[in-house]
Amino acid sequence: MKILYDGTFEGFLSVVFECYVRKIEPENICAEELFQESMFCEKVFVSTNPENSKRVWKGWQKKISRDLNQLPFLAFLSGEPGIEMKLYHFAKLSFASKIPIESNYSDEQIIDIRKASRRVTQEAMRMLQFVRFQLTKDGIYFSGIKPRYDVLPMTLKHFKERFADQQWLLYDMKRDYGFHYNTSEIDEVKLDNKTFNLYDGSLQPMLLQEDEVKYQNMWSSYCKNITIKERLNYKCQKNHMPRRYWKFLPEKSLL
Repeated sequence: MKILYDGTFEGFLSVVFECYVRKIEPENICAEELFQESMFCEKVFVSTNPENSKRVWKGWQKKISRDLNQLPFLAFLSGEPGIEMKLYHFAKLSFASKIPIESNYSDEQIIDIRKASRRVTQEAMRMLQFVRFQLTKDGIYFSGIKPRYDVLPMTLKHFKERFADQQWLLYDMKRDYGFHYNTSEIDEVKLDNKTFNLYDGSLQPMLLQEDEVKYQNMWSSYCKNITIKERLNYKCQKNHMPRRYWKFLPEKSLL
């Protein structure tokens, strides 16, 4: 049996709850939007139940070491094929064991989960390092980005604290959703009218404040003047700053 859900972490936790209650052993767990129909496939859709998902998450965290209690969530954000079944396997082992099992390196699926979690964490750190905001005429700092994994939720606390008195909009162009901060609350948004370049996230010049264009030019000029061309090390740059991020940087023409 294949179990479908809405693609959210809460939805996945609801699936775990239903599998235990109904005593189901799923053949596969898949987000509904990614499911491919098959003539001989039996499928069941499990709706997200906030109460059930909260109950599973609370119980699961008690079974994981305190310093790794976000491990399932981080691995889930990777969105890698088959991650739901690996996490379901992890959940079953966790609930059945009296001691934390996330350090069981003899289990390949647990190893995969830890690797996925590490990749997601690294991507979130890159977001904090390489995000560049553009100031619009409306006084909103906008940044369009395409992270490899769904890491925007992991960065919100940082940006809220770092830009507490400024409005900003951080948008994931790959997954077509983002978060808007109005100096008091953060709301998830989806933009129907894309007024930015879908390749590099740049806004149209007419939407930017005049000073923004000036500052971008000043920054590019500064980077150009301090760059010693003879010492450029592209291999080192790629190791510390993946090339896929270069197009989002105002100074990208120098790289």
